[in-house]
Amino acid sequence: YRHYCDIGIAIGGGKGLVVPVLRNVERMSFADVERTIGEFAELAKNNRLMPEDLEGGTFTISNGGIYGSLLSTPIVNPPQSGILGLHSIQERPIALNGQVVIRPMMYLALTYDHRIIDGREAVTFLKTIKEVIEDPARLFLEL
Repeated sequence: YRHYCDIGIAIGGGKGLVVPVLRNVERMSFADVERTIGEFAELAKNNRLMPEDLEGGTFTISNGGIYGSLLSTPIVNPPQSGILGLHSIQERPIALNGQVVIRPMMYLALTYDHRIIDGREAVTFLKTIKEVIEDPARLFLEL
């Protein structure tokens, strides 16, 4: 659909939630992404983001978990293709090898424009996110 990734990052600013856009993320290193998000967070805190910082975007990531959110359905901001909502990590019971054990769990919620993204692709994306969260080395090894 697009040959670039401009990712909106929802950040709590001095006057509420704002979504600055990281441009051409596909060309950035992990360190560049982290640094740029930190810069945007500082600008947002001081209400110093510029209108062009908030325009465009192909996809947004929102972490309601930092505010205690357990689960929500994030809303796509047109013309973006989707939004990924991350939620609080909490210990929950799960079945593992026939036993009930307590493990840290986090719910993810993906909302997407079905005119642009096929359901199979969306599920594959969520599965990849799950695998990277469970084994972060995959991100750096590009597995």
